Amino acid sequence: MTIHVVLADDQPLVRSGLRVLMADTDDIHVVGEAATGAEALQLVRDVHPDVVLMDIRMPGIDGIEATRMITADVTTTRVLILTTFDDDDYVYAALRSGASGFLVKNMDLDDILAAVRVVAAGDALIAPSVTRRLIEEFAARPEPIPRRAVEGITEREREVLTLIGRGMSNSEIAAQLCISVSTAKAHVARLLSKLDARDRVHLVILAYETGMVTRSG
Repeated sequence: MTIHVVLADDQPLVRSGLRVLMADTDDIHVVGEAATGAEALQLVRDVHPDVVLMDIRMPGIDGIEATRMITADVTTTRVLILTTFDDDDYVYAALRSGASGFLVKNMDLDDILAAVRVVAAGDALIAPSVTRRLIEEFAARPEPIPRRAVEGITEREREVLTLIGRGMSNSEIAAQLCISVSTAKAHVARLLSKLDARDRVHLVILAYETGMVTRSG
């Protein structure tokens, strides 16, 4: 199966580098490039890609608003945010806008390809060393954050949701709770269904917004 990707970044060199990287793969094909959020939105509507690699800072409609508009449409397109560490002020908003995760621009190229494949397969990208720190940063801010009830889940599912919020993978959750990886996956699947969560990123956000995980852990 070929994964169709749109590259959205206002820096031509970034787009060129990503395009060359993906040209060397058998399963990832770049079907369009955009220098603005508006162009990315139009490309999504025209070519229906599987994944958009979306920069945050772009002229006009920025990556956050473009992501919100893309994920609000009836589409299977998923968005991976491209960011740098000094974009911290934007990442929490980007995740809440519907992004399935985010990439750091200086990460290993093979990891970028792996991330595209993970998201295209319907999963979400949670990098404990980056994502958790950023979400903790903004979840701890004093402005009101909507609190959503997590009624209807079991005590074990609460434990799993807390560990997801701390950035743990299924294998790490399994080791922490002394259960099998398949059991951990089953708990995650039930949480997605019970909480009507879009993906794993959404579960992380819910864990913080409901106070199950806090900055202090």
